[in-house]
Amino acid sequence: MSDQNSDSEYGRSGFQPRSEPFETDVPKDFLQIEEDSRKNRRSRSARGMMVRFFNFLLTLAIIGAVVFAGMVWHGKNKFEAKGPLQAATTFEVPKGASFRSIIPGLEKAGIIEEQGVLRVFMRGVQAAGKATELKAGEFGFKPNMSMREVMLELTEGRSIEYSLTFPEGWTSYRIMERIGADTTLVGDIPEIPAEGSMLPSTFSFPRGTTRQQVVDRLQEAQKKALAEVWANRVPDLPLKSPEELVILASIVEKETGIGSERAHVASVFVNRLRKGMRLETDPTIIYGIWGGKGKPKDRGGLRKSELARKTPYNTYQIKGLPPTPIANPGIESMKAVANPLVTGDLFFVADGTGGHAFAKTLKEHNANVVKWRAIEAKRKKEAEEAAKQNGTTIEGSGN
Repeated sequence: MSDQNSDSEYGRSGFQPRSEPFETDVPKDFLQIEEDSRKNRRSRSARGMMVRFFNFLLTLAIIGAVVFAGMVWHGKNKFEAKGPLQAATTFEVPKGASFRSIIPGLEKAGIIEEQGVLRVFMRGVQAAGKATELKAGEFGFKPNMSMREVMLELTEGRSIEYSLTFPEGWTSYRIMERIGADTTLVGDIPEIPAEGSMLPSTFSFPRGTTRQQVVDRLQEAQKKALAEVWANRVPDLPLKSPEELVILASIVEKETGIGSERAHVASVFVNRLRKGMRLETDPTIIYGIWGGKGKPKDRGGLRKSELARKTPYNTYQIKGLPPTPIANPGIESMKAVANPLVTGDLFFVADGTGGHAFAKTLKEHNANVVKWRAIEAKRKKEAEEAAKQNGTTIEGSGN
């Protein structure tokens, strides 16, 4: 009976299995909050890493900017600082060269410091916008010029120029001798140009100019000058062409070295041509015998045999003008022939002062010749006496 009671009691108050699902006492929304919290922590961690990365990049950028600014400041100071050159010098930039190609030469010459990895000079040239403005030629540099000053000299300065002077009345042979001997010119010596085709003067040119370029300039100057002179000649000249004007001008050039006399000497020859008289001028005889090389320096005056020698240039024997000029006349002699003094003079002879005595008649001329011979005789005697005192002798010119 007690068992039944116990079972009965157990049945009433003991453990009984439930048919409903098991339910915990933790709220559902708490689980969702925990999960969201984990997600938020991961998000904050990722954002923190991104922030640190961007901060790192920003730091690098700032450091880079500072370093770059420092390099620019350093480079600018070096670009504008005094250079290493101790004494004035020159440097030649060949045609077609670039700044990069000449830097080793500038370093070797001591004009700029060795560039190393910074390449201050090239960067300074580029920053100034001058990289394509390099000039060809020879340039002069003063001691301690900065890289900036060197750059400006090479891009804005004037290259060094040399000069050659060709006196009026020089033959083409003598002009080419001087051109060939000049060491600042380059290239082969051209063939001797035609007599009278070049205008003597002083010409400036940079190192590296070719000899042919000098000849071309002399000839171009002659063409231009002759065209202007011929266009402004007086009417009724007994000259048929500009070439004949040059021939007569070359004779005038050789007959007098006094500028004020040129137009007067020209008038004598023009008057003779108008009258059909022979010109009878010694310089044409000399050219006919010795050509452009000229009479040897150890020779005295012309001999009678030379005066009588037949050549196309002997104006004592031919009528009119010789076949070519006998020298390269200057522009003033050409102007004198184009606008001769109006005179009736037909003769002239040296007067002993460096000039000439002019005459209209042969009688007047012969009297002037006598005076000149007396002056010559006196000078010869004085020279002989001086030679005796010095223990030397003077050779006669002979006939």
